[in-house]
Amino acid sequence: MYCRPALSAREVEVMLAWFSSDSKADAASTVRISVGTVNTHLTRIRHKYAVVGRPAPTKAALFARALQDGHTKLNHW
Repeated sequence: MYCRPALSAREVEVMLAWFSSDSKADAASTVRISVGTVNTHLTRIRHKYAVVGRPAPTKAALFARALQDGHTKLNHW
């Protein structure tokens, strides 16, 4: 079994916006924050996954973690 990192609701919101966008700029616009703040959220999310031994260095790896942890479902995409 694996550990789920404690992501905030806002971190999950930003992560999902990024998954559904073509760029971080589009994701930032969707959730009404700057690109720098999107990057900050993604850095924190990746750090939290690394701490629990489940690194997610790429967008695809982070998407897989989000699926595994129930933050989204494949049929949503």
